[in-house]
Amino acid sequence: MSDSLLDRMIARLTAQRTALRWALDRLEHTPGMVLEVGLGKGRTYDFLRHSVAPRDILVFDRDLHVGPGLVPEEDRLFLGDFRDTLPGAATLFGPCARLAHADFGSPDRKHDARQAEWLGPLIAPLMRPGGLVVSDRPFTVPGWERQDLPDIGDWPYFAWRVG
Repeated sequence: MSDSLLDRMIARLTAQRTALRWALDRLEHTPGMVLEVGLGKGRTYDFLRHSVAPRDILVFDRDLHVGPGLVPEEDRLFLGDFRDTLPGAATLFGPCARLAHADFGSPDRKHDARQAEWLGPLIAPLMRPGGLVVSDRPFTVPGWERQDLPDIGDWPYFAWRVG
């Protein structure tokens, strides 16, 4: 029997939560902000704002699809194409982030691979040395070292330490 949509959603959300807890534990005493690249429905943003101050989270997405209780503060929300908003935030904040979570995967793996090629280098200028990047798709960025995540189940998730 194949996994149902519900089973796959549970696997995905479990992997996200496990990977984010792992990263937050490793960065507990590390200064810096958190990037949420792909707000979506706001589930991981809500998780993150229970772990760090909401003012410490910079949020990026093309459009806003969350209810009023999950809308980040205006100066922490960057709406539009990542190719515009990430460089704009890098100009404003510089290398400020200790953690980046990038959730941009789709059913089209070829599209995702092409997006990862340009998205990782746009996240990099915002990252502090020693920071962690956690994502649902693999990146290849010079200076990022792949990290082993704990057992996250049946959903692929990836992590890198920024050099």
